[in-house]
Amino acid sequence: MTTTAEHLRNALDGRWRDVKNAVRAELSTEVFRPHYTPNTAIARAKVAEQLKIMANAGAAEDGFRKEHGGNGDVGAAVTRIEMLAMSDLSLMVKAGVQWGLFGGAIENLGTERHHKAYVQRIIDLDLLGCFGMTETGHGSDVQSLETTATYDPATQEFVINSPTPTSRKDYIGGAAETARVSAVFAQLITEGESHGVHCFVVPLRDEDGNDLPGVTTSDCLYKGGLPGVDNGRIVFDNVRIPRENLLNKYGDVAPDGTYSSPIENVNRRFFTMLGTLIRGRVTVGGSAAAAARVALDIAVRYALQRKQFSAPGDDGEVLIMDYLVHQRRLFPLIARSYALQFAQNELVARLHDLQTADDPDAEEQRELESRAAGLKAANTWHTSTAIQEAREACGGAGYLAENRLIALRADTDVFTTFEGDNHVLTQLVAKELLTAYADDIKGMSPVEWVRFAANFAGDRVLKRTAAETIMQRILDARQDNEEEGSLFNRGTQVKMFEDREEYLLSSVARRLQRKSKEMSAFDAFNAVQDHVLHTAKAHIDRIVLEAFVAGIDACEDEEARNILDLVCDLYALSVIEDDKAWFIEHRFLSTERAKAVTAGINERCRALRPYAEALVDGFGVPEQLRYAEMLHPENLD
Repeated sequence: MTTTAEHLRNALDGRWRDVKNAVRAELSTEVFRPHYTPNTAIARAKVAEQLKIMANAGAAEDGFRKEHGGNGDVGAAVTRIEMLAMSDLSLMVKAGVQWGLFGGAIENLGTERHHKAYVQRIIDLDLLGCFGMTETGHGSDVQSLETTATYDPATQEFVINSPTPTSRKDYIGGAAETARVSAVFAQLITEGESHGVHCFVVPLRDEDGNDLPGVTTSDCLYKGGLPGVDNGRIVFDNVRIPRENLLNKYGDVAPDGTYSSPIENVNRRFFTMLGTLIRGRVTVGGSAAAAARVALDIAVRYALQRKQFSAPGDDGEVLIMDYLVHQRRLFPLIARSYALQFAQNELVARLHDLQTADDPDAEEQRELESRAAGLKAANTWHTSTAIQEAREACGGAGYLAENRLIALRADTDVFTTFEGDNHVLTQLVAKELLTAYADDIKGMSPVEWVRFAANFAGDRVLKRTAAETIMQRILDARQDNEEEGSLFNRGTQVKMFEDREEYLLSSVARRLQRKSKEMSAFDAFNAVQDHVLHTAKAHIDRIVLEAFVAGIDACEDEEARNILDLVCDLYALSVIEDDKAWFIEHRFLSTERAKAVTAGINERCRALRPYAEALVDGFGVPEQLRYAEMLHPENLD
């Protein structure tokens, strides 16, 4: 008989449930047991051993197309790497770089000659590579990378060069030691003209691991975490590579130096190239979230056995999980973990469907990129908060390496800035929303614009997720009133999320319109950046809530659904509480009703207390991967 916790796990696991269960079984073997190894040599050797075991078991094949030697199951590939985060974040990053970023660049930016030469070797770990994008001077602004690739028609070669100190490739996973080849992003120059950033296959080392002529690699050494990842730096001094090493799907150079591309517009070509590499961003967000779930799992189990202080008239001490303040610390974070995982499931499904489609829709691709950016930011910010709170909730024990939490905190810290700085990604979400908004107002006279803005109808730009029908049913059934109970009404919660997003979007558009008459477009956008970020976060909160609602609807067990309803209330009310000042300032919430939000959160925390263990069981962390010494008092001397 399936338990309630198993129903929760099945709901949370989503479409690639079978893949997750298979990876759980694989990670339960001794070789994948979590370890705290700050010694970089030992940690790197451990990851290398684990990667080989994974490759031999066919773990990389899902991520590549059938015609290139893979299985073509994009969703399974992302899911597998996310699950690795429960074992060791260094392993997750190394697998992600080798098969996701490096392999993804070869497959998605290259053509048949590159697929034949490299893909099977990448799958088998016969060719170890790295992803040479970020430079010392440019990370988020990829279009301004300084590395150059200048074509020499006399020899039919590209000359790869690092012309300035800031053009050094930096923080590159695998560059310090293991990578033999790099997918290098550089400005393509031919016949004296730059055609923007393209990607090139550049050999780095010989078979003995020595730098090739003109290549200088170095080690970033100790970082804040991820000791098993050999992050390094690369400098190129006029390194020559064959013309054929240009990954030429979106731009090619003929032997005589003539440049051609199926996409004429430089900007569109650049963003199309980057769009094909979106899988890395999706994986980073999901992997961070998996690490957060491990930390919360450990903290909850500790709180269910750790006792502190006695209640008056009571003989024994009280479990710390029975204190409201402790529930308040952990339950809202558990609720957000559930919410974000349902949203991540939708995102991975969209990614899979688009990347396996014969003719993907361009607008859906743009929406996917926006969604991936927003959820990567939301997931990784949540991870930093959740792991830190889990650490503190375990007191001094949480600070010991043997209890996993400090390694999880250290290893995930960088996730907020790699694969896109979170503030930059959040702005990308807002820009996509404003672009959709601009489509509605294009061609309007100032008078028409003012009239439109004053009577702004949110459904013009509000694009719902896959839960559209369910959401409409919820809104139609809404019975709103000023009593506290209405805050537990799903329609009321949805309406508050939608009202906030629509108001923020219309008001930021009006501010931009006004300021663009007074100053340059850049200054106008810069002046409202805080408003822009708030708008994007409100949008992300709303799509996460919609995903949660859809996830509950798909759950097959009534008791599990009832628990998920309580968890969803806690997520929704926590988001409202976090932004309570805005809701009050803009009169979406009276002061009395604001107090009811706080009371509602306390009530839901108390209601969820009996299900604390079932909730973290629902995370599906394998027993061996949640292992922390403090959870096993029998091991005390």
